[in-house]
Amino acid sequence: MTQPALTVASLIRDQPLRKACATWLPEGRYEVLELGLQQDPAAELERCWDQVDAVLLEPGVLSNETFQRLRAQGMVLPAVVVGQISGQMEYFQDEIRLPPDQMEQLSYSLDAAISRCLRRRSSRPSSDHLEGGDSQEEVGEQPNWRLPHRLQERLGYLGVFYKRDSSRFLRNLPAAERSVLLRSLQRTYRDLLISYFRDPAAANQAIESFVNTAFFIDLPITKTVEIHVNMIDDFWKKLQLEGHKQDFLKDYRLALLDVMAHLCEMYRRSLPPEVPSMTAGEGDESMAPKVIMASQVQS
Repeated sequence: MTQPALTVASLIRDQPLRKACATWLPEGRYEVLELGLQQDPAAELERCWDQVDAVLLEPGVLSNETFQRLRAQGMVLPAVVVGQISGQMEYFQDEIRLPPDQMEQLSYSLDAAISRCLRRRSSRPSSDHLEGGDSQEEVGEQPNWRLPHRLQERLGYLGVFYKRDSSRFLRNLPAAERSVLLRSLQRTYRDLLISYFRDPAAANQAIESFVNTAFFIDLPITKTVEIHVNMIDDFWKKLQLEGHKQDFLKDYRLALLDVMAHLCEMYRRSLPPEVPSMTAGEGDESMAPKVIMASQVQS
């Protein structure tokens, strides 16, 4: 039997959430280690840490003291926190926040969490060049973080960020699954619009959640615009029925521009940081510049 692509430690106790995780993390691609119901989930996570690629967290299962101890030991893994958008950090700064009513996006959120960790470590300077402003936490975690090497050995590449799974693109999903995923994305977009001017930190989490899924499902730009327009239209109708002014809704075009900017940055960063140079002696043609399209890298 082949080894699953990713091993995920689940520190989730809520039964409906555990059931949702089992539904949206397909067997074969993921192996889920259920640690949330253990008497000491943190101790179990420490015991199997070397075999874990990512972690699912339910707020409140681990104490702040436990998080601090794990970080001090360099035990930081890609994390998806299953909880309401709050703008707060639960585990560490690269975690992905996913509300419970958007669990359909769970597998894509895991891909995004792993990608962010890989990218951060691939761009981080060596410990000899760390500046005084770098935290002791990041210095401590660097030499112990072996996930990039483990993924390269098991999967043959440095991480899912550089190669998306085209079979999980929106256009390639069954019609029913495609419809469910789009409705989930609409709920994410609703969250970011509601909090955009009220709570910038929470809005940023919602934007990142939306953009991560949009990137990994190869959501067409026209569909993103359609989601925005339909959502604003629904808000306009509701405000009109309640007798409120609707002019301020025009300001939410900034939210769409923000989403587009984040998505463009995702595609820009999806290109490998280095392109191997051509070897000498291959003729003048080999010296011509070659353009690498995003579609070539991603698919």
